[in-house]
Amino acid sequence: MKLLVVDDSHFIRNRISRAVAVHRIDSVITAPNGMEALRLFQKESPDLVTMDITMPGLDGIACTSAMVRLNPKVLILVVSAVADKATAIRALKQGANGFLLKPFSDDEINDSLTELLRGAGHG
Repeated sequence: MKLLVVDDSHFIRNRISRAVAVHRIDSVITAPNGMEALRLFQKESPDLVTMDITMPGLDGIACTSAMVRLNPKVLILVVSAVADKATAIRALKQGANGFLLKPFSDDEINDSLTELLRGAGHG
């Protein structure tokens, strides 16, 4: 399985990439913004996506919506510092499958991705 990590923070992209220990994920690709994420999404066809909300250009809500239109089966975990419930609900309404608040631990990111896969019938 492929994981696409979308975040405008280089630190967060690296942190998630290094932390991922979900045994079914064998490839991690990263994108610094929504436009690059959509380009890579179409090229690489990832199974899972971690999505930041607040990014320049195409934000995470719009990017999530576009990805779900391209592949309704994609699993998207929103990983954001935006803590208000309305933002989380907007992301879920656009097709995201889960929400994880920054800052997060390695265990939290792995548990969240595992739950997403389990909920989708992948384990």
